[in-house]
Amino acid sequence: MELVQQIWEGSGLYQVSAGQLMMLGICLGLLYLGIVRKFEPLLLVTIGFGGLLSNIPGAEIATGNGLLALTYEVGIKTGAFPLIIFMGVGALTDFGPLLANPRTLFLGAAAQFGIFATLLGALAMTSLGWADFSLKDAAAIGIIGGADGPTAIYVAGQLAPDLLGAIAVAAYSYMALVPMIQPPIMRLLTTKSERQIEMRQLRHVSKTEKVLFPLVLLLLVALLLPTAAPLIGMLAFGNLMRECGVVERLSNTTQNALINIVTIFLGLAVGSKLSAEQFLEWNTLFILALGMVAFAIGTASGVLMAKLMNKMSSRPINPLIGAAGVSAVPMAARVANKVGLEENPHNILLMHAMGPNVAGVIGSAVAAGIMIMFTSG
Repeated sequence: MELVQQIWEGSGLYQVSAGQLMMLGICLGLLYLGIVRKFEPLLLVTIGFGGLLSNIPGAEIATGNGLLALTYEVGIKTGAFPLIIFMGVGALTDFGPLLANPRTLFLGAAAQFGIFATLLGALAMTSLGWADFSLKDAAAIGIIGGADGPTAIYVAGQLAPDLLGAIAVAAYSYMALVPMIQPPIMRLLTTKSERQIEMRQLRHVSKTEKVLFPLVLLLLVALLLPTAAPLIGMLAFGNLMRECGVVERLSNTTQNALINIVTIFLGLAVGSKLSAEQFLEWNTLFILALGMVAFAIGTASGVLMAKLMNKMSSRPINPLIGAAGVSAVPMAARVANKVGLEENPHNILLMHAMGPNVAGVIGSAVAAGIMIMFTSG
């Protein structure tokens, strides 16, 4: 009997708490969204499974010298994993549409307004006594509005590691829900005639322009804002490997094997922060709510910027592509194209929307640098 009791008391069933059971249910929900609904499966499957492991009593895989704890220390706390992911994003991204129509850079910049508005919102909630967020916490939460998972993880790891799990789940959940969240906002802020605007075919972008762009981007941003240099630098390096044409093996490795390997460990490491003790608190609900507000404001800001630019230019922009200014690449661009086709079956907006979409990637990295610069120290 003593042996049976000892086995029972050492089991996870005996040790499990109500909070851990709830988190196990939440993590199974993330797996459902990734596997069945196919919402950002590359991240939600790995994050959800990492969350399961971190909430099994007695496993200790996410604490101390456990594998997930060590993975977090090496890859997230140091910022290495998000930076490597950014290098992969650069290698996968064609900046041609942005170079062909540089005006769309303003749409990507405008969509970052949601980041700063949410920072102020988080601080306001703290001043009212509804939440307990420091300036660093508020900055990390605001980055959710950029709809850029690696950037959100990088900033949270630097400024608010205790909030990493909630911020990562919010960022990737809203990225996955782009097709549901954005269209109502886009239709609300535009008229039927605006949604039917057809845009001119983009000009051809030379190889020289594409090779010079990452170099100019790095030097310009890094010299003005050194805190953004790590993110922008990895993005620029990945893109240079893609466009220069002399390191195809390195580019192919970065686009495939390397980014896939790092994505696995990044997702598991983020999942390690979904323990009941860290996730189940009021601040988590506020983070999820503020993340939704940030994303909605970013979408609206991009659309409204496009409408404003149309007032000042004789060459019209379809305001729908402004919603692609959030850096959920390429999903936001596809959503803009889909809504445009619903209003005008001859209105192909995909390549036009890729301009603000990739500009949003740059914009979110710059916003991250600004947040880190003003909140660190």
